[in-house]
Amino acid sequence: MNIAAEVAKRLLQINAIKLSPQKPFTWASGLRSPIYCDNRVVLSYPGIRRFIIDSFASKAEAFQPFGLVAGVATAGIAHGVLLAEQLSLPFVYVRDKAKGHGRQNQIEGEVKAGARVLVIEDLISTGGSCLKAVDALREAGCEVAGVLAIFSYGFQQATEAFQAAHCPFDTLSHYDALIEVALAENKIGAEAMEALRQWRLGPQAWSAAFA
Repeated sequence: MNIAAEVAKRLLQINAIKLSPQKPFTWASGLRSPIYCDNRVVLSYPGIRRFIIDSFASKAEAFQPFGLVAGVATAGIAHGVLLAEQLSLPFVYVRDKAKGHGRQNQIEGEVKAGARVLVIEDLISTGGSCLKAVDALREAGCEVAGVLAIFSYGFQQATEAFQAAHCPFDTLSHYDALIEVALAENKIGAEAMEALRQWRLGPQAWSAAFA
């Protein structure tokens, strides 16, 4: 089974990923994009949710040994805790920064120095949020086995950021698999396919065309 294609097919099926080259979405950063990804939608579909967690468990074998699963707040929390439950492992989650009150935790849950951790995220764009979590776990004395995410846009910036952090990562699916599945299932045509390829090559320039 081609996991990347199967995951992409299911994400499109439930509109966790939407494609709209003609009427782009606006990301929180202000960037205009022909794709919008919200993998939290997966949680509402038990069959697909199970497929995603089973796929995570299979991919996680490459990062063994590890004894702790950490979810990146907030979107990675649910997927991470479901994986931890399946693997019978403890779970923590990591905020983007420490709380400003109470115990001022950045990591929620029990973390022991020396623990080897697998980090779970829902989406990798530039890799920034994942690597903040990786840094926090390392500062707490953990060894990070790597990062696993549901989907990646495949930006070179993210690849370089993970390499610089000496942190391996993998995803269940990715942008190239997605657009191939979308074309095969007639969700996009050849013109839209080209627009989607051009966006990935230069998202800033592509976005500026719709300013």
